[in-house]
Amino acid sequence: MSKTIDVVTMGCSKNLVDSERVIKMLEDTGFSVTHNSEAFTGDIAVINTCGFIGDAKEESIEMILNAIAAKNEGSIKELYVMGCLSERYRQELIEEMPEVDGWYGKFDWVKLASDLSKRHPGCATWDRVLTTPRHHAYIKIAEGCNRFCSFCAIPLITGRFKSRPIEEILDEVTELVSRGVKEFNVIAQDLSSYGTDIYGKHHLAELIDRMSRIEGVEWIRLHYAYPADFPWEVLDVMNERPNVCKYIDVALQHVSNPVLANMRRHIDGKGTREFLEKLRAAVPGIHIRTTLMVGFPGEGEMEFEELKQFVKEQRFERMGAFAYCEEEDTYGAKHFNDDIPQEVKERRLDEIMSIQEDIAYEHNRSKVGQQMRVIIDTVTTEHYIGRTEFDSPDVDPEVLVEKTVELHPGDFVEVEITDALPFELMARPITKE
Repeated sequence: MSKTIDVVTMGCSKNLVDSERVIKMLEDTGFSVTHNSEAFTGDIAVINTCGFIGDAKEESIEMILNAIAAKNEGSIKELYVMGCLSERYRQELIEEMPEVDGWYGKFDWVKLASDLSKRHPGCATWDRVLTTPRHHAYIKIAEGCNRFCSFCAIPLITGRFKSRPIEEILDEVTELVSRGVKEFNVIAQDLSSYGTDIYGKHHLAELIDRMSRIEGVEWIRLHYAYPADFPWEVLDVMNERPNVCKYIDVALQHVSNPVLANMRRHIDGKGTREFLEKLRAAVPGIHIRTTLMVGFPGEGEMEFEELKQFVKEQRFERMGAFAYCEEEDTYGAKHFNDDIPQEVKERRLDEIMSIQEDIAYEHNRSKVGQQMRVIIDTVTTEHYIGRTEFDSPDVDPEVLVEKTVELHPGDFVEVEITDALPFELMARPITKE
């Protein structure tokens, strides 16, 4: 049996958690596994694909084609594909890419590991090998989504919303703390619905409160809440527990009433503004990360101008945006014409991100002179590179810390912010007298 495997992860942090579970199962059954190597070097390659939007699907297909080329050249012997793309398009992909030795869906990692090793993995289904720096990890608390926004294919790929039991999540967190993890980024497609399916009511606040009381948990950060039917009690936990970061990632998509209605977002522009006002009032100093979409059907120049004014008015601490890409079988694809030219979408995307870049720079400049706590991620020849509680890994600004004291990845350090760039802060360690 071949004993070396390359696992490649495409897409989001939720996919990364799935890959980490697969790697654990494969290693427990005797394989040596490398994650995201620069070239295919193992006997077997496993690609965990993304199927969210057009660009992500294209990147996944390109990676599969690269692996097929490596197989044809003899660099690898076998190729397997799993994840969102194969969950949604398995039959078409089987016909188009017969060189792939096996296709597995989004939730087939146990079967994949069993098929490759010829025996059933013995580890807990949530156990995994971390591919992130050892001091931080993603915690996936639910799968699926019940919102069915008209632009989004995720419910078609992952199915209905399904929470993980609280006790299972706490067991995972406790085990990861024992391995040195200090920072936990809690993720789900819809944090706002956590617990409603298995407990009959919102349980996010209870989960986060109990997580925060586990010794060794230094930071907890919340990702991908939904503005409608938001579990407001979690903000009480954020205020009461110092290790729950004053940070929340909540995708808003738009603010224009006609566009929000077309998107089937279950909230209007007035409700969106009231939600943000209430959020900021409940947790002073909270940093909000959001995602906006331009070019959705029904967005004329007037609706886009309203979105631009909304960004200027709200001054989001963290914001990303993307242009609408029609996804087959979604409500939007079935009921609306994708009639906004691509060049118009790209112009709008550039405009709104230019506005946000200025806002982000102003937010960063406002931190100059402040003292902040930073976790160190990496060390370069010139700086320690870290993040504040307001910065999630890979997507938010970094802090470049002067190397005036000895620090290591995973260390926390108090710093003074000395300078700012649009997406970086400069700092020096504060030394105690």
